[in-house]
Amino acid sequence: MPCRCGRFSLPPIERTHMLGLVEETVLLLLRDEGGSFVRVPTWSLRYSIAGAVLMELADANRIDTDLEHLFLVDDTPTGDELLDPTLAEVSAAERQNTRFWIEHVAERADDIRAAALGSLIAKGVLEEQDKRVLWMFKTRRYPTVDGHTRKEVKLRLMEVLLSDVIPDPRDVMLICLADACGIFRALLSGRELAEVTPRIEQVTRLDLIGQTMVRAIDDVRMAVAAATAGHL
Repeated sequence: MPCRCGRFSLPPIERTHMLGLVEETVLLLLRDEGGSFVRVPTWSLRYSIAGAVLMELADANRIDTDLEHLFLVDDTPTGDELLDPTLAEVSAAERQNTRFWIEHVAERADDIRAAALGSLIAKGVLEEQDKRVLWMFKTRRYPTVDGHTRKEVKLRLMEVLLSDVIPDPRDVMLICLADACGIFRALLSGRELAEVTPRIEQVTRLDLIGQTMVRAIDDVRMAVAAATAGHL
């Protein structure tokens, strides 16, 4: 049965491509039309990428968290170039809290995003195009080759948010990230966001790792906001 709520009507969506959480986060940040990135604050982009890396490593049973630390479980490489550099750093470092690793990985978020885009291009999901804006400034866009894959990510999340379906654990992680980093505010209208907010709050309580990442991202965001306000 389709999922219906308010002015939304969505068909049931199944996961047809096993993309990584980092790749799906990047797809979530791309506009459906034109392939440009949605406008979100820089911190939002970087922390969502960092959170996706750490959540993916946790899902692969390479790291775990407790109330105080993020720690290594298994240092065996995953074979994923988006994840293994961070795994190696966690393996070599002393124990730190989750906030430390969110901030640390976020420093490389631009490189990780570029690698994720390269992976999506190699898999035939996206293609790369250079455009000229006002004949002077070059902007890079990533139009969809496989449009179903990109829309599938967003439709899966909306199906979860607009119904009482039991969500896939990886979709829960993606919703946690999108909520913590303000991505839903960029993707949905105010009315739409108000409609799904109670469900977002319900879903984000389903994943302990997700809750830990959300708290760490919130801590970093508030620290950045306080530092910015102090310089005004």
